[in-house]
Amino acid sequence: MSIGHILLGLLTERPKHGYELKREHDERLPGAKPLAYGQVYATLQRLQRDGKVAISGTAQESGPERTVYEITGEGTADVHRWLAEIEQPAPFISSPLFARVVLALVAEGSADGYLLRQRSAHLERMRELTARKSSAGASVGELLAADYALHHLDADLRWMETARQRIDELTREIRA
Repeated sequence: MSIGHILLGLLTERPKHGYELKREHDERLPGAKPLAYGQVYATLQRLQRDGKVAISGTAQESGPERTVYEITGEGTADVHRWLAEIEQPAPFISSPLFARVVLALVAEGSADGYLLRQRSAHLERMRELTARKSSAGASVGELLAADYALHHLDADLRWMETARQRIDELTREIRA
């Protein structure tokens, strides 16, 4: 996912300064890795260089003076092009879970211990997310982010069960 496109999308509402964009990213995309301030400002500089945002002035609230950015026509066109694209399903299996199962078999001769520990970690994370969903005051965005994570964790758990069922076959295949 492109941070530049996310910032452009947030700027379609109105001009904003970097601190505001960081805060809105972190609030509106719960569950996403929070942006670092340096990442926001470096991205804004690239967007400005590429003609997708322009400085529209400065704002001073309770702290230091902040540069306010606005999206340009080119930036608006770019974010709309990006939103029209579909997110391609991953063409390759690059799961760290799968790699660890194979390498546990190669290096340790068994993946059972790894799969059980990983299952336990997934279940703990699912309990945390479920508790967060049932907490008072959770926003719809937070609920959707938790649902997304829960579905992915559930798919991993189902895959781990399949892996445990096929582990003997995989072990023979690797050792052949």
